[in-house]
Amino acid sequence: MEVSDQEQSSQGLDLEEITRKISLLDRWRKIFSYLRIRELACKGSHVSADENEDGPGIAQPKGQGHLPPSSLCSIPSPSIIPSNSGGVPISPAVATKLQHSLFGNSAHAFSDDWEKACFRFHAPYSDLAFALEVGEGGVRSIQMAVQGSVLQHLLFTREGRDCSLHSLCAISKQEQKRALAAALAGLLWVAGEAQKATICLVTEDAYVASSPDHAGDNFTEQLRLFEVLEREATEKFIHDRLQCFTGEGSHGVILFLYSLILSRTFERLQKDLDVSTIHLLRPHAGGFLCRQAVVNMILTGRASPNVFNGCQNEKSQEVLHGVLTRSDIGYLQWGKRASEGERLSQVGSRLKTPKFPIWLCDIRGRHSVLFSTNRHLLSDWRAERLFELHLYSGQRLRDGLARLTVDTHSHQWERDPCEDEHRPRRRFSPVEMAIRTKWGEATVNWNGTLPFF
Repeated sequence: MEVSDQEQSSQGLDLEEITRKISLLDRWRKIFSYLRIRELACKGSHVSADENEDGPGIAQPKGQGHLPPSSLCSIPSPSIIPSNSGGVPISPAVATKLQHSLFGNSAHAFSDDWEKACFRFHAPYSDLAFALEVGEGGVRSIQMAVQGSVLQHLLFTREGRDCSLHSLCAISKQEQKRALAAALAGLLWVAGEAQKATICLVTEDAYVASSPDHAGDNFTEQLRLFEVLEREATEKFIHDRLQCFTGEGSHGVILFLYSLILSRTFERLQKDLDVSTIHLLRPHAGGFLCRQAVVNMILTGRASPNVFNGCQNEKSQEVLHGVLTRSDIGYLQWGKRASEGERLSQVGSRLKTPKFPIWLCDIRGRHSVLFSTNRHLLSDWRAERLFELHLYSGQRLRDGLARLTVDTHSHQWERDPCEDEHRPRRRFSPVEMAIRTKWGEATVNWNGTLPFF
């Protein structure tokens, strides 16, 4: 049977190119669909005294409450930027090195939960206005670590605001954007050792073809890399393109992780790691979890694989790398290895006592954030006698924020042991046990909230 010229031509098309174009068209379809929804929602809408973006309760002059749709419904910046936006296209060598740094080979790719993850706040002017929505698995540890830096900015860095829980709940959408841009920029700048930051953004075109050395994912191949040489310029660059990290389908968490690695550079990354960790992610339940090196790279700027201070020798005399400097955001953990007193798993003082009273907590592999609004908690010993900590667990089924009162001088050992003989032994929450790794013998009052087990 003869095959027509038209059929032969159709069969000769590059299937990979067709797949790429279909993926690109699907992304633009989502963008235009979103714009259409926004346009319909904005018809006839108006700003009331309780709904304007700059703040609730600001009354509008009579006759000026109704605004034209164009002023309310500005076109959102798409997560994909034009290919002529500057920067340099990713090279096949860099794409392959990224895969090897993360997975240890070029055969693996990110799972769906990673591809869908981005940085998105809860509603402004709400009890969780300061908090990022968090996912599960490996992305959660990154989102919660970034949450710590967001809190650092909102509580202790930005000017003109008091350090209070009320101020955290009273932030606008614009303040949320500024806080996220400041947090992401600060983390990249520290990873780049205050010399430069490298930021990855997705463009319309692909620059890398699939090969035995690189398994394509219709995302990494479309990256352009932007180098920024000043801290303030890094923050402005990210703020102006924040939709690339926050938009639906933006791959925002992956983009940040890529940017973190490239800001650190492959050369520094290899020096940070040791024999215990040769790549940054580990497979788990069909997805990938972050190794400790990723968490430490966010907290300290270095991808140290361990949580102890300095360096230690393994039994085989191999040198294991721990934390070299005191971090801005701290780290506490409680789990099987910590409870069994395994030496190498014990968190050192450089992570337990950070510069700011904010801790990323790893509770049996699940991450949350503990923080105090008292800037001097860790610099005044009197403040550590009786104080409050707030726990953001990220759990959707709870209110999301718990207020804990910590008493480090409760003197439980002075009780008459006969009093407790006939009393059932209290079961301590893993959160309390994590707190006790920093403040031994402390008692924790959950103030009416059901303890997290």
